[in-house]
Amino acid sequence: MENVKIVYLPLDERPCNYEYPALLINGTGVNLVRPDLEIMGQKKQPGDTDRLGVWLEEECKNADGAIVALDTLLYGGIVPSRLHDLNEEEIGKRIDRLRGLKRQNPKLKLFALHLIMRCPQYSSSDEEPEYYGLYGRELFQKGYITHRHELGLASEDELEELRRIEKVLPEEVETDYLGRRALNRAANQAVLRYVEEGIIDFLIIPQDDSATYGWTAKDQQLLRDEMTLRNVELSSLMYPGADEAGCTLIARMINEMNGDMPFVYPRFSGVGAPFVTPLYEDRPLFESVKYQILAAGGQVAASAQEADMILLVNAPGAEMTESNNQPSPEASYQVLRNAVELVEYGSFIMKRFRKPVAVGDVAYANGGDLQLLKLLRQKGMLFDLAGYAGWNTSSNTLGTVIAQMMLFTRYGRTEGHLDFLALRYVEDCGYCASVRKLLSQGQVQEMGYSYFEIDGRRGQIASLVREKLEQFIHEHVDTENTRVKIIDVYMPWNRMFEVGVTVKVTED
Repeated sequence: MENVKIVYLPLDERPCNYEYPALLINGTGVNLVRPDLEIMGQKKQPGDTDRLGVWLEEECKNADGAIVALDTLLYGGIVPSRLHDLNEEEIGKRIDRLRGLKRQNPKLKLFALHLIMRCPQYSSSDEEPEYYGLYGRELFQKGYITHRHELGLASEDELEELRRIEKVLPEEVETDYLGRRALNRAANQAVLRYVEEGIIDFLIIPQDDSATYGWTAKDQQLLRDEMTLRNVELSSLMYPGADEAGCTLIARMINEMNGDMPFVYPRFSGVGAPFVTPLYEDRPLFESVKYQILAAGGQVAASAQEADMILLVNAPGAEMTESNNQPSPEASYQVLRNAVELVEYGSFIMKRFRKPVAVGDVAYANGGDLQLLKLLRQKGMLFDLAGYAGWNTSSNTLGTVIAQMMLFTRYGRTEGHLDFLALRYVEDCGYCASVRKLLSQGQVQEMGYSYFEIDGRRGQIASLVREKLEQFIHEHVDTENTRVKIIDVYMPWNRMFEVGVTVKVTED
């Protein structure tokens, strides 16, 4: 894989999309080319789609592969995809740039991802149009109840709620929202024609914050019908996720370029865990695990014996809760799963069979399991794992750790691997499951700021985050032989939800 060039157009400028794929292949010999951050946009400010299009065309001329987030190429990023005022003709011209990429370089392996527009269940304009802060819950509920009514499932209470919503939801708000959804859905359908023609070799359609019913669920069914119509079910996959898809496609591209399809055996922490429907998702956990492995270019193994690698899936035995609520006293965490046995099993597999073992920590939403981190550290496994992740949604975590374990199995225990492993402990457990809550409910408010607006990317709050994370590392991550040092901390979107961290591992 020396001298292989892969062009990567990220979903947006946040570290999870812009940095993670680059960090994963650091030290592998693969040349991953990304656009400059200055043309990538900033949250609601779209990236420069003209310059990004020209950059993509130029870089793909001599590339072996390209991974393109179409929401960036078309709208300027994931958040701008929910805010734009484009028409179908303008969107069509931007999609057609893909045809030019293959025309100038017929050997280019072209992978893409293209989101279905989400519909959050809450009222917030942080990542949505301004009116979503007032009517977001009503927009979601109208789609949810209308869908159930069409299927003959709506209760009388739900229909009464629908009548109330129709009295308070302004017509212009609904028209704007559904009009943009229709445009984005048409773009999703158009992209499937490029898969059918062979211009796009493989496509992921991630479902961001998906639900069983509603506007997004209806769009999903229309796209499934389109996929069937165009006979592209094997080359376009649709499943929950979003910000992990860049990592997934990197792993798939490298697997395909090497003619490999690794076998992954998922081992769950409880008998009920595979059947849990994670928060913000629409299907049992095991179905998403299978999709994530398949999308990364692998196959699910029936046993540990036939597997190339083992994925330990730390999940609740029943209903999932947020990481802020840990340690949860609920039976789904204390009785219906066995984290101790999961760790002991992983340690045994590593020592007896010398197989790579990684941990998909999906016990909680939006953060790692601090009890699991403790067990892994006590067992001496933290820096021997093939991968770890425990951030945001279940699918964000799974896609990230599956990509890491596949690359680890191919390239080994590189410096880049260790640094990314340490980053996951620091960010997923240290920040998401501990420091974020501590500061948000304390000093952030005392300083006059809020969860959604702080004092800049590198203000005093970023300094406080760094201080607390350094303390967390010392108490929960460092071992006798391994130390983690923070190089940089910043707040990418001037809010508390995500953090940008750079770390470096040193070993005695």
